[in-house]
Amino acid sequence: MNMKKLVTSAFAIYFILMSANARESGDSLLVMFWNLENFFDYIDQGTGESDREFSSAGIRHWTKRRFYAKCDAVAKSIFWIGDRYGRLPDIIGLAEIENKGVLTRMLNSTLLRKTDYRIVHADSPDRRGIDVAILYRQSSMTLHDTSLKVPELEGEKLATRHILHAAMRLSNGREIDFIVNHHPSKFGGEASSSGRRVAAMTALKHLCDSLDSDTVIAMGDFNDTPDSGPFSIISSTLVNKGTPLHVKGEGSIRYEGKWDLIDMFLVSPTLERSTEMEVCRIPFLMTWEKKHPGMKPLRTYSGPRHIGGVSDHCPILLHVF
Repeated sequence: MNMKKLVTSAFAIYFILMSANARESGDSLLVMFWNLENFFDYIDQGTGESDREFSSAGIRHWTKRRFYAKCDAVAKSIFWIGDRYGRLPDIIGLAEIENKGVLTRMLNSTLLRKTDYRIVHADSPDRRGIDVAILYRQSSMTLHDTSLKVPELEGEKLATRHILHAAMRLSNGREIDFIVNHHPSKFGGEASSSGRRVAAMTALKHLCDSLDSDTVIAMGDFNDTPDSGPFSIISSTLVNKGTPLHVKGEGSIRYEGKWDLIDMFLVSPTLERSTEMEVCRIPFLMTWEKKHPGMKPLRTYSGPRHIGGVSDHCPILLHVF
């Protein structure tokens, strides 16, 4: 990067930070969710097959250089959103994170260190070794309480991701309960895996009922589209902000040339009219697909081949007015 571009980039980031700080005391919020596709560190800590696979000596050759390049790309994406909307996301839900250390390294090694993001995370029993997490801005909100919910099937806890809950008190005194989900995938076929997603949605329902709150924002990768059966479990409790986008044919992932919306926000009825969801297509994270002509998210790997993207999912945003 030449000096002119470096100065321009530094000024842009400074402007984003100042603009975000100027607006943090308002009533509005910008909420983000992103599945970061196997965001592992590069060290084999002996915790399982995926930990070995995504390491410097593993079959993916997931090196220190590649890891920090992904950290930079995620940070750049967050600043791009800040530039576009005049504020950094106040809270970011994340999926497919190996551990808290991954996020700590990302915050410390990139220009995100100039921000005031803090981490909410807990290890889960997931077989792949991936968790969900939250980044939140201390200038926008204070962490009041956290809790976890583990999906159960036939009385047994599933070896999958926890549902992570964080109760936040905003700078204006308002309280909102944020919930991050990453429901079981359709690996092995939809028929054989649907019970696990029903169990996850039931756990989300029970968690919402236990909160006794009328300001809940649930976000995540639900591995189902809004018209799928499991959403009927939660429909009397939360409003699916993804439904109108799904009807229009919008999606957060693209498979075999078709967009599917599996990442979405669900909100309390009291927030239905004061929230708006969108799928965020970040230009430098999109690539042209030749087999099925059209743009799609640039993922980190295509099969075993490293192609240098961030995720096969687009991030999603929720504007809270």
